[in-house]
Amino acid sequence: MSDLRRVFDHGKAFIAFVTGGDPSIESTEEFVMEMVRAGADMIEIGIPFSDPVAEGPVIQEASSRALSAGTNVELLFELVTSLRQRTDVPLAFMTYLNPVFHYGYDRFFHRCQLSGVDAIIIPDLPFEESAEVSTIAQGHGVDLISLVAPTSKERIEMIAKQAKGFLYIVSSMGVTGIREDMGTDIFQMVEAARSVTDIPLAIGFGINSPAQAKEMSEVADGVIVGSAIMRIIAEHGEGAGPHIHDYVRSMKDSVRTREELAK
Repeated sequence: MSDLRRVFDHGKAFIAFVTGGDPSIESTEEFVMEMVRAGADMIEIGIPFSDPVAEGPVIQEASSRALSAGTNVELLFELVTSLRQRTDVPLAFMTYLNPVFHYGYDRFFHRCQLSGVDAIIIPDLPFEESAEVSTIAQGHGVDLISLVAPTSKERIEMIAKQAKGFLYIVSSMGVTGIREDMGTDIFQMVEAARSVTDIPLAIGFGINSPAQAKEMSEVADGVIVGSAIMRIIAEHGEGAGPHIHDYVRSMKDSVRTREELAK
């Protein structure tokens, strides 16, 4: 089985997201390795989808570019297989249910197991309907990551009790994207989850600056950043690697303790 707790073994975790295939599969592999070298503790690879309802314009546009470049699920499995020859940093797919359903649950998660995918995040899969997918995923050593949002207040404890790998706390309402104000519900959500589980908690959606990452890491075990990275790729294209490295390094440093930075 996957052991995502190791993501959080060495202090607060920084989890980075990249849309697979934007602007090319080869570029994505380079970008992932730059993130690894910069200190990312886990990488989410987004499977581009034609109707990404949970995504803001930055990731929507990245998905469109990736699909236009011919990216598909098979190519992303090959990408993960190649990455596994270069790094053991945990990798997760972030996707919508439609591509997994059409690929076939058992076949999809068998390919995840063979290629080296540790976890999957499916934002449009309701918790109440996730049992079948979770069971099949677990059978292939893949953790289905549960999400809780501000609208989940009455269900946070129930979801947290059954979470695998880590609990993904959505910091604010709406789609992904850069935000200046992270809202106040996040602290109540963390408190509710902590009351029923010791599973690691990671906060995502909207975080983009070192100051925000530091603030969120003080209440959670890790932070997740996607849109800010994809904005760098939109600006620099194939040449985004060094810029991604510098950004991820600054974000990872922001969640480190003084003792860690001194090492």
